[in-house]
Amino acid sequence: MDPSSTIPIVDFARWNSDAPSRLRVAQDIVAACQKVGFVYIVNHSLPESLLDEAFHWSQLFFNLPQEEKLKAPHPEGWAIHRGYSWPGLEKVSGLEATSAGDDEERAKELREVPDIKESYDIGSENNPTQPNQWIPEETLPGFRSFMTRFYSECFRMGGEILQALAIGLDLDENHLLNKHSGLNNQLRLLHYPPVPAAALENDRAARCPAHTDWSSITLLFQDDCGGLEVEDVHRPGTFVPATPIKNAIVMNVGDLLQRWSNDADRLRSTSHRVTLPPMVDRFEGQERMTRKRFSIPYFLSPDSGSVIECIPSCRGEEPAKYEPITQADYNRMRASMQY
Repeated sequence: MDPSSTIPIVDFARWNSDAPSRLRVAQDIVAACQKVGFVYIVNHSLPESLLDEAFHWSQLFFNLPQEEKLKAPHPEGWAIHRGYSWPGLEKVSGLEATSAGDDEERAKELREVPDIKESYDIGSENNPTQPNQWIPEETLPGFRSFMTRFYSECFRMGGEILQALAIGLDLDENHLLNKHSGLNNQLRLLHYPPVPAAALENDRAARCPAHTDWSSITLLFQDDCGGLEVEDVHRPGTFVPATPIKNAIVMNVGDLLQRWSNDADRLRSTSHRVTLPPMVDRFEGQERMTRKRFSIPYFLSPDSGSVIECIPSCRGEEPAKYEPITQADYNRMRASMQY
């Protein structure tokens, strides 16, 4: 199956044109989010040179000796989601914490299969509740300066997409953007090191299991390795590849936007995973090894006190599917399951 026929492609160059063109872009993005929950956005305003530089800095960071990366460790526990997470520290799952405790037991079982990845999380420099954990400047000169600038540029681009989504939902252009000051966003550098292919095939290890994102929307930049897969909403449990397209943003709906839009009636927060890439990298003896993979997701989340409740234009005659919840409470519920 050609993944491009499954995940729509939207040309964002028309966004900076006249009002009818902006409306068409907005409608195309919303249609993709209703049908699939994922969309490739091409011809956006983030320069190719900026994206290449971001991947360059990411590779420089992950190529550092482990003792250097550990100078900016992820703080213990789940409350602060910043800094370096070494392979096995984080376990991604699609489970939510519940009072019944069933999901907590399931999370314990899932943790027995480690996620073979390492990550570095960066947020706003102005967020006192989520302080950044920077490696020393002398370790990687220029890293902090670039990543701070890249964080800002991704927020600018994400803000345009939030405006398009609002227009497509028959809202004022800034209805969603006004709830996102950029303070709660998260830039994540990800490295998936080589791993025996058989370990993934036999569920002895994982790269990133099936999950949904906690955010409003996610912007993903990926290298050419492949391995990202998106669940087919018409065939639950079946996943299709999100084949890399050079310089495209892979944008997907997060849980909070799904709640705002009253669940799958409007916009879908679709399950996705990272698994075995299409081609192995090499053989070590008789063992097939996966290629290493780099990706950079940028999560746009509303401010902590923002109340996530059904948008009036998304509500029919039936009651809203979800009770109102703040971003902070939803984030706490999900994060407590991951660390």
